[in-house]
Amino acid sequence: MLCLPFLASSARAGAATPLLLANPDLPPERERLRHLVIGSPEGVRSTIHTLHVLGYAEQATWSQLVTIPESGILITPAQGEVFSLLRRERPRLDP
Repeated sequence: MLCLPFLASSARAGAATPLLLANPDLPPERERLRHLVIGSPEGVRSTIHTLHVLGYAEQATWSQLVTIPESGILITPAQGEVFSLLRRERPRLDP
C-alpha cells in the first residue's frame, strides 16, 4: 500500500487495479488544483525544478516519484470540476 496522503491503493492484493488519487475535503473558501506531471523520472524532476526556479512551487511540496502500475491511474474529479491538459515534448537526455 502506498503511504502518501493523497494516494489510496486498492484493497485487493495482487489484482490489476488502477492507482486511486484520493480527494480529501477542503474548507469552502479553499480550492484544490491538482498538478500531475507524467513522464520519465528525469523529465518529471526537470519539470519540478523548472517550476521551482520560476517561483511557482517549492520542490519539497511535490510528492516522491510514484511508479505508475500497469493498470494505470484513476482520477475521480468532483462534480462540476473541469480539466485542461498541456502536452509538451522535451529532448531525452538518455544516451
